[in-house]
Amino acid sequence: MKPASLRRVLLCLLLSAAPAVIHAAAPPDDWSAIDVILKRIVPPVFPAHNFPITDFGAVGDGKTDCHAAIAKAIEACTQAGGGHVVVPAGLFFCDGPVHLKSNVDLHLSSGATLGFGADPAHYLPAVLTRYEGTLLYGHSPRIYAYRATNVAVTGRGIIDGNARETFALLKASKEKGSPAELRKMGTEGVPVDQRLFGGGRWLRPSLLQPFDCLNVLIEGVTLRDSTFWCVHPVFCRNVTVRGITVDSMNANNDGCDPDSCADVLIEDCDFHTGDDSIAIKSGRDEDGWKAARPSENIVIRHCTMRSRWSALCIGSEMSGGVRNVFMEDCRLAGVASAFYFKGNLDRGGVVEHVRARRITADAVREAFVRFETSYHGYRGGNYPPAFHDFVLEDLTCSQGGAYGIYLEGVAAAPIRDVTVRHAIIGTAKASLWLRRVENIHFENVKINGTTLPDNPPPTPDEEKKLHIST
Repeated sequence: MKPASLRRVLLCLLLSAAPAVIHAAAPPDDWSAIDVILKRIVPPVFPAHNFPITDFGAVGDGKTDCHAAIAKAIEACTQAGGGHVVVPAGLFFCDGPVHLKSNVDLHLSSGATLGFGADPAHYLPAVLTRYEGTLLYGHSPRIYAYRATNVAVTGRGIIDGNARETFALLKASKEKGSPAELRKMGTEGVPVDQRLFGGGRWLRPSLLQPFDCLNVLIEGVTLRDSTFWCVHPVFCRNVTVRGITVDSMNANNDGCDPDSCADVLIEDCDFHTGDDSIAIKSGRDEDGWKAARPSENIVIRHCTMRSRWSALCIGSEMSGGVRNVFMEDCRLAGVASAFYFKGNLDRGGVVEHVRARRITADAVREAFVRFETSYHGYRGGNYPPAFHDFVLEDLTCSQGGAYGIYLEGVAAAPIRDVTVRHAIIGTAKASLWLRRVENIHFENVKINGTTLPDNPPPTPDEEKKLHIST
């Protein structure tokens, strides 16, 4: 092995094994760990000062650009020590990004719509962001906060990303910038300030992104028509996402993507999206190993998930690790999978201590429970991820799609220590697919009317896999 390759393997192993967090891992079946996590998640509180954007020149006619007025209101709010920048009822057009600052709550009143402009040039200068797990300087998200403390987006209004006008413009190409080009920069260690995707080059920005922020609240609002991921906190701590509606069916429209974030609560939300409802991330390949920031201590509860792909996804960009994830009391409809936990040989990283209970679904298309550490890669790497310590219980699904339960690891790192208990999957084309797994237990699990054995044997190598999308 070449010295550079050896160094990469050692780095991956060290980051996977190192205690990257100060909080102890959750015991195998200790749901009381939620209480410990929630004690640390305290939404920010703002001074009782209101700054209506109409006081700064905004007009709610859907035509007049209120970008400058919003910026003035945010500055006045900041100078006053914080408060609420209020978007009143009406249709407000903003031809550029909203950049929030510390101690500012952007509050959209009932009946308010904040719609954004279509010209990519108006979302410059470039800001530090993350695209599919790799850092870059690119076009600003529609709503963005950078290294802010106490920041919020609240209310009963609507945030419209206007992707109908920008989606085609922002498609990647070799001439205008592509994900492959950025991934190559991350792999080769190109300095982040040289990864420039601005001007005539771009990658689609997220709709709402707090970046490296402390104490974040996103509550009540409706988000629609996003160019990319919808709610995308990166490197944040103490995040509450509560009671939001995400109705955005474009490609790659994940609902909420905590990305290298700690102490996150997602509750009482309604996701209707073109990709996953919730996808937990922590960086891609070498770029994620270098950042070494896991996503950890995440509680998901009382959500409705009606997305085109998975309800809860972890990965595949999870090189920084994911741990201590708790999901309970959620209802799913029309998803491809209830759970999709994925990585590949490019990723490295560890996913561990994941718990879910009281999850109900109607019909799924792919597999109700799906683990896959052989997910498609781009480099054919030699950095196997480690997936272990999962307990999924009290699950109900009327129709399980291609498979009821599907687990496929890699020889270098089998998926380990998975327990599924008290689960009923009404029908599925095939009950199980199990390959390269260790210590898998089923307790009172019934699929197609048959109770599964506690320690099922692996699927024979000669058995042909049913079609299942990646």
